[in-house]
Amino acid sequence: MKSILIKDTTRGEREEIVRKALWGSCGAECEFCSGYDNRGGGRIETLYQPYIDGKKEIVEINEEHTAPFVK
Repeated sequence: MKSILIKDTTRGEREEIVRKALWGSCGAECEFCSGYDNRGGGRIETLYQPYIDGKKEIVEINEEHTAPFVK
């Protein structure tokens, strides 16, 4: 498996990584594939925009997002 770290990927590769992770391997952006928006969190792809932009790693975003729920 290829590294998904910012230093090892291009912006285009990061966009593809997020797209595949969010919408599955088919790549279809089905309206209800992700329940994030249904929970009032907004569109889930915006959550990972800092990764796409090369500002934060996926693990950092995931940790920040789950921190309020982990005790």
